[in-house]
Amino acid sequence: MPDSPTTATPLGRFCWYELLTSDVDGASKFYSQVTGWESSACEDIPYTNFLNGGKAVAGMMVMPPELVEHGVPNHWLAYVSTPDVDATAARAEELGGKVVNRLEIPRVGRMAVIEDPGGPVFMAIQPDDETPGHDGHRQQGEVSWHELISTDMEASCSFYTELFGWEKTNRMDMGPAGAYQMFGRGGVKLGGMMNRNDQMPVPPCWALYIRVADVEAAAGKIAAAGGRITVDPMSVPGGDMILHAMDPQGAAFALHASSHDNT
Repeated sequence: MPDSPTTATPLGRFCWYELLTSDVDGASKFYSQVTGWESSACEDIPYTNFLNGGKAVAGMMVMPPELVEHGVPNHWLAYVSTPDVDATAARAEELGGKVVNRLEIPRVGRMAVIEDPGGPVFMAIQPDDETPGHDGHRQQGEVSWHELISTDMEASCSFYTELFGWEKTNRMDMGPAGAYQMFGRGGVKLGGMMNRNDQMPVPPCWALYIRVADVEAAAGKIAAAGGRITVDPMSVPGGDMILHAMDPQGAAFALHASSHDNT
């Protein structure tokens, strides 16, 4: 059964999403125009929350100077919850991953930046308080699909199923592009995994899909707001619509619209 908000910290929940950017004000305006998010700056720390209907669903901060010095591009980062971040980090290394950094933020939690065997990076977090997010189907204005773009999809898939207990679900043959392995947690589909090819404009990463009402309408907003579409609006099996884009600061993201309802 999915975890309720009042239970202990769940293992393997996508619970937060963070944009590391060179221009917080510019990104605030862009995502407001494209997704309808509002932004709210924190009073005590240099951090901005993205709000969906008044509820915080993601955050944003200036790219740390040490990452800039190492040539890390502006990007979105997914957080995955764990009741014991030290145990998760140790297990990740046993499974072929790499712990890139560890940090602790008061009133937020203890964290480990982890690189999986196929290259993508994510944040494992042991929250100090109630775990953000939820385990149900994602609504408009939330991240509704999590797509792993890897140099070794099979190794990454094994890594995450062992680390977080995610379940393999459907698998699609994409021809020359290889297999697309979908996965879920607690009976809810979370995303898919695939191998990167040379035509993709991003390095190995977690591609995050934000749910909107109309992908084609959002495509026009992206262009008007200074972003760049990298994969034009297209339908996917089941009738949903998606697109891939980059914001004006170069951070990659994706949009998703469901064909099944208007919620």
